[in-house]
Amino acid sequence: MDEETKLPIVGLSVAVFSSFLNGSTFVLQKKGILRARTRGVSYLTDTIWWAGTISMALGQIGNFLAYTAAPAVLVTPLGALGIPFGSLLASYILKEKLNFLGKLGCLLSCVGSIILVIHSPKSESITSRADLEEKMTNPVFLIYLGVVLLVLILLIFWIAPVHGDKNIMVYIGVCSLLGTFTVPCTKGIGLVAQDAFNSSPTSTRATYVFLTLVAVLGCSILIQFRYINKALESFDSCIFSAIYYVTFTTLVLLATAILFQEWNKVGAVDFLAIVCGFTTISTGVVLIQMFKELSVTFRELNKITEKTE
Repeated sequence: MDEETKLPIVGLSVAVFSSFLNGSTFVLQKKGILRARTRGVSYLTDTIWWAGTISMALGQIGNFLAYTAAPAVLVTPLGALGIPFGSLLASYILKEKLNFLGKLGCLLSCVGSIILVIHSPKSESITSRADLEEKMTNPVFLIYLGVVLLVLILLIFWIAPVHGDKNIMVYIGVCSLLGTFTVPCTKGIGLVAQDAFNSSPTSTRATYVFLTLVAVLGCSILIQFRYINKALESFDSCIFSAIYYVTFTTLVLLATAILFQEWNKVGAVDFLAIVCGFTTISTGVVLIQMFKELSVTFRELNKITEKTE
């Protein structure tokens, strides 16, 4: 196995491990928030909440290594593995329950994301800082970033204070839109670091680019961290993690596709499959969110089937 083949495999292996860490993050933080609320203290004093926070930090480090070694369109959807793991952990630690339709929705969301990844345009290889700068200064990508910034400002300063604790999509929208910045920055840092820490004539410019990417990545992660905890204070961790995964994956794939300008390489079959993947994901989200209050089990469905027969 040559070096070029080993690198993506290592990246994908790290991504799988990170998905399990991220799947446990929401559950542990939710448990810490509930324990702190029962004792009437801040969740910052709870050890379980800090365990979830450490898990998130390790997951982010794993994501950084994975995005550096493998294409984003392959790494991001592997977060689906954290959904069933987080659901099992939540049923044990938080005693949360997903009805049959909710479980089916999780499955459909994961399947739709996998279909999306299989048929999505593959990232082209960027091996230098010059290539990265050329891609990031493309007018189409800059316009997209401008739209994302406007939506984020609207969500954070106007919509979230009023509707954040009533509609789960507000906090999820903020965290998912920030993925537009975190993933390109993560991949960019790995490339620019090679030039920023050598003695070449271009190292000064590379250092400025490196520090800018680190600053943007740090701000994005901190804002995500804040709104993830806000969401966990008001909503179930299983439902949050499932919907968050779907929206984050979709927006990251969109951002990377615009950044690398690869949609002109998608054929008719792949385009149809992408539409089907989005439809499957949307159906899964509807099942998770709109029918979560219904008490539906597989045993009850069997009884209904027996009665009709």
